[in-house]
Amino acid sequence: MKAVDAILARGELQDYYLLHSLRADLFRRLGETQEARSAYQKALSFTRLEPARRFLQKRLNELPNVT
Repeated sequence: MKAVDAILARGELQDYYLLHSLRADLFRRLGETQEARSAYQKALSFTRLEPARRFLQKRLNELPNVT
């Protein structure tokens, strides 16, 4: 996670949806649902490719609801 955050901190790939998607998947695997949800939403905001949007939305919908 530190490596991904370091890349994002440099700012060059801030709008690259795959980097945010990777971050979301790492959070999901760690069980950090809120962080995963936020990262998936950010990834969705940067992608325009419909197949990628469907995949990310599916992953987002699969996350458990937390209150």
